[in-house]
Amino acid sequence: MGKGGMSHGGGEEEEEENKAAWLLGLKTLKIQPYNLPPIGPHDVKVRMKAVGICGSDVHHFKHMRCGNFIVKKPMVIGHECAGIIEEVGSEVKSLQAGDRVALEPGISCRQCQFCKGGRYNLCRQMKFFGSPPTNGALANLVVHPANLCFKLPDNVSLEEGAMCEPLSVGVHACHRAQVSPQTKILIMGAGPIGLVTMLAARAFGAPKIVIVDIDDQRLSFAKHVGADEVIQVSTNIQDVGEEVVKIQNAVGANVDVSFDCVGFSKTMSVALNATRAGGKVCLVGMGQSEMTLPLTPTAGREIDVIGIFRYRNTWPLCIEFLRSGKIDVKPLITHRFEFIQEQVEEAFETSARGGNAIKVMFNL
Repeated sequence: MGKGGMSHGGGEEEEEENKAAWLLGLKTLKIQPYNLPPIGPHDVKVRMKAVGICGSDVHHFKHMRCGNFIVKKPMVIGHECAGIIEEVGSEVKSLQAGDRVALEPGISCRQCQFCKGGRYNLCRQMKFFGSPPTNGALANLVVHPANLCFKLPDNVSLEEGAMCEPLSVGVHACHRAQVSPQTKILIMGAGPIGLVTMLAARAFGAPKIVIVDIDDQRLSFAKHVGADEVIQVSTNIQDVGEEVVKIQNAVGANVDVSFDCVGFSKTMSVALNATRAGGKVCLVGMGQSEMTLPLTPTAGREIDVIGIFRYRNTWPLCIEFLRSGKIDVKPLITHRFEFIQEQVEEAFETSARGGNAIKVMFNL
């Protein structure tokens, strides 16, 4: 549904007019009615205003799966989102109708050892927007727990609010790798996640950041948004040694922390070889489900290999980085589409093509 024709009348009328983008099959998205669950005492109803497309959404769109998450029945897609509170549950005190909020898309169980230990992103019962079998956020209205909706300051737009989700991946990676003003950084991959990891690392004080990619268009964009050095490499699997030398020359000193935001055997091998003894390599991207890596020499140089899965407790910090101007995500939003049938599949195709498309955003 476009911007016109939306009713703000009684609850029933709204339920009838709520529409969402349903993934029905390979590369098949249809805007269809979406009946919401009733609003619980601790929930809010949010009118979606900005929804971004993520790499995992594109995987679902193109392959009906992402990693071990397989789409087995029609599903509402999307999880990078922000909107305006339309209704609050009876127990909600922190938010009110009209508040602009960014939504954290995962609802954990709160009962398991991971949740109780504060690592709720590892919860096995996690219900995550647009990850099968949980319906997502590309809809006119959604119902979500109030404690996962974060109020946006006046100087942070709804689009920037939706960008808190990908930015959270970079912030969590920097937390895990303990990035500080002494940390010299290498980032493999200048796609959306490589770029938000770069912005986060800079906000954490990293003095030198080098980005590596095969695509010169992406590299010039990375330079434009703040990389100190960019290095173009080839897809040839044999030239790891050559690339490591290039990287070490560019950094001008040892690499303290490498982030692999691609996730292939080759990118990870380069990162492990380019990182100084005693440094850290954080695997962020999941390009391959299995890799073959030079782990024996890595162990001999005491390099810590760190994994990350999504994020936890990152929204307040992301919003503060945006509010204070320490991070500017606006240049990353390169394409905008309306929430109408003619544009939904086109938006996903645009995101899938990559190239000059960094972040594709729906304005609802």
